[in-house]
Amino acid sequence: MSVDLAVFLFVVGLRLGIPLLILRYPLPAILAALVIDAADQSVFQQFTDLNLDSYQSYDKALDVYYLAVAFIATMRNWRHPVAVTVAFGLWYYRLVGVTLFELTEWRPLLLIFPNTFEYFFIAIACVRIGWDSARLSARNVITIAAAIWICIKLPQEYWIHIAQRDVTDTLKEGFLGVDPSSSWSDAFANRPLVAAAMFAVVAVAVAAAVVIWRRLPERDYPVTFAADKARTSMSPEPSQSGPPRWHDGLIEKVVLVGLIFVIFSKSIPNAAPSVIEILTGVALLVAAHAALHAFVGGRSGEWRSAGTAFLGSLVINSGVWGLAAWLLPSDDDRSSLIATAFFLFLLTLIVSLFDRYRPRRPALTLTLADQPGTRQRVG
Repeated sequence: MSVDLAVFLFVVGLRLGIPLLILRYPLPAILAALVIDAADQSVFQQFTDLNLDSYQSYDKALDVYYLAVAFIATMRNWRHPVAVTVAFGLWYYRLVGVTLFELTEWRPLLLIFPNTFEYFFIAIACVRIGWDSARLSARNVITIAAAIWICIKLPQEYWIHIAQRDVTDTLKEGFLGVDPSSSWSDAFANRPLVAAAMFAVVAVAVAAAVVIWRRLPERDYPVTFAADKARTSMSPEPSQSGPPRWHDGLIEKVVLVGLIFVIFSKSIPNAAPSVIEILTGVALLVAAHAALHAFVGGRSGEWRSAGTAFLGSLVINSGVWGLAAWLLPSDDDRSSLIATAFFLFLLTLIVSLFDRYRPRRPALTLTLADQPGTRQRVG
């Protein structure tokens, strides 16, 4: 049991910690988050005897968490107004779709509202490792998003959510001829020629990537995975008249937290709050949160010291627990309280990051006829 617990805590710790690195190291961190998300249950099956039935709810919440951090990273790091606007639309479009799915359990909604944001974020992060994002015209950005949506995400969402096929299960059962529960070593040994062909396909893909990399335009600066070192010729986002106000981003935060809380609430055992109850509670909590910021930090709502930031977080967390107590029935069992604590911890992290990097979005001017490299015409 101690080994099982150690493995479980290690994997969950990675899934909590790695996404926070997306803020400063977007590309490697989100790729690592993707790999861990894909491999976590295989690790549990291989190295533990844990019952994974209840883990599905936590897995879903952790997916929302790391994508929310990626969305907040666009606020922190991106300066391309079209890319920021497209990312904003794709993120909230998917979030609405997941919320509707949780309320109706109608699986085609996940195909209608595909998770295009994730791969769009990766695509722009790939550009930013060595090239000025201002090279991308409005048409370039929209073309990237449309290509990901149509060519990648629609087939993938159909495969996962409509056909309900798992990639690893399909590879093991359909190509390597073994039971999905078999280890990869047994699967490769069962059909070595097929395994060799699979490795050859991967090798060709890697070689093609190397060729494409060498043919890319000359870089604008040395390759860097640090967001703070990526440079852009675009001006920083325009400052508002006067200092930021405490209610800036308030409506968006209500929408963001409300939708995420609806998704999380469907995973809390014995909890069945209505959407109206959730949104009402969230609106009150977010307003109290903003008022507390204004009281402690003045008109700008910025904390003045680490001590006041800690006190503010303590008060906010107490409010969140109060909301949870209101949503849960009086005879809460231990699993409900543990699940609620975990989901609220994720929600508190998301809200804290949103407050830290809440958007100061620049005005958007789209000229779809912009040509690549026309840096001054975008935004």
